[in-house]
Amino acid sequence: MDELLAGHLQELRRGTAVMAALAILREPTYGYALLERLAEAGFAVDANTLYPLLRRLEKQGLLVSEWNTEESRPRKFYRVSPDGEALLEALLQEWQALHTSIERLR
Repeated sequence: MDELLAGHLQELRRGTAVMAALAILREPTYGYALLERLAEAGFAVDANTLYPLLRRLEKQGLLVSEWNTEESRPRKFYRVSPDGEALLEALLQEWQALHTSIERLR
């Protein structure tokens, strides 16, 4: 049963990773710090999942990025774009509606 639950939990988290990333990236953040913030919030995401997700969201115009080269090691900072902000709000509304529906079914 633990293996079955783990698989379903992974599926659920994968589906909500976009919302979690967009919510945090309202403020410019670099990838490793994003991983840490997600983990601190109880939303652990593997780096091999997060970085491709960030690239995909940037390609879709939902994130913008820029390199900070002022430190000893350059870091790429991401932040949500206006389109990303609009998508986040729509996803959060749908998430709330789904949650309400599931609660009615219980």
